Amino acid sequence: MIEMALIFAFACFGLGLLMNLYRVAVAPGVPDRVLALDTMVINVIALMILYGMWQGTGIYFEAALLFAMTGFISTVAYARYMLRGDIIE
Repeated sequence: MIEMALIFAFACFGLGLLMNLYRVAVAPGVPDRVLALDTMVINVIALMILYGMWQGTGIYFEAALLFAMTGFISTVAYARYMLRGDIIE
């Protein structure tokens, strides 16, 4: 039963990832594209955690944590760049 739920979750998050990819391609402005990329990071993190559950190992949880920290830092850096024009003061 858990395998069917994991397959369904893989399909849902994969579809969400494709929708975000479409949004990155046709978004009207740069902030919309950044938001779509940030949402793609969240979907990839969810897929990594689901794959870790599928394999029954904890290494993917650690990789998802590192990917989450990298995604957060990149989003904050881009937001600072959009507001101030530079990242490091």
